[in-house]
Amino acid sequence: MSITILDGILIFVMLVSALLAMIRGFTREVFSIASWVAAALVTYLYWEDALPFVQEYIADKNLSLGATVTGLFFITLIVVSLITMRISDFILDSRAGPLDRTLGFIFGAVRGLLLVVIAVLFLNFFIATDRQPVWIADAKSKPWLDSIGSDILNRLPEDPEAEIMERFRSDDGERQAPPQTEGKAESNPQGGTYAQEDQNALARQLQSTNQ
Repeated sequence: MSITILDGILIFVMLVSALLAMIRGFTREVFSIASWVAAALVTYLYWEDALPFVQEYIADKNLSLGATVTGLFFITLIVVSLITMRISDFILDSRAGPLDRTLGFIFGAVRGLLLVVIAVLFLNFFIATDRQPVWIADAKSKPWLDSIGSDILNRLPEDPEAEIMERFRSDDGERQAPPQTEGKAESNPQGGTYAQEDQNALARQLQSTNQ
């Protein structure tokens, strides 16, 4: 194997990503990811509470659900991003700024590597290995990229989209299920009590008649 175009693309993407992250700083890059995670978490925890308000304006169930999830996600993302941006700017202007930029460079390099790994995964999915161009199949970095991609796939659930949608449907079904009334549960014990009292009264009347 020799150095090919794919190896050059890998180096270029990692270098550009590292330089951009160094300019922005490690804190801002991490907070950027944290903002997306926070938006997803808030959406997952509070979409049920927000759904009735959206359904007042959107009658269709699927449309109201989509509007609720999308609105919660992007509103949270914008608010959290504005807060984290202020914090990261403060750190960059402080004495920890050089360290923050150095860590950002390392973070950006790793991010660039992951981007190329994901691109290679898609390429392997759509194009068989024996049909890939020579500059991809014979690249020195190709086995390394394939190995990292396989490790990532092994850690993912088999069908994450189906699991997420099933969770939404199950939560929605539990929320709409009517609570059971206690009247039916108490009717049989009360009925049994009244029947026993009637039998005792009848027995006492029969005894008094015989006497």
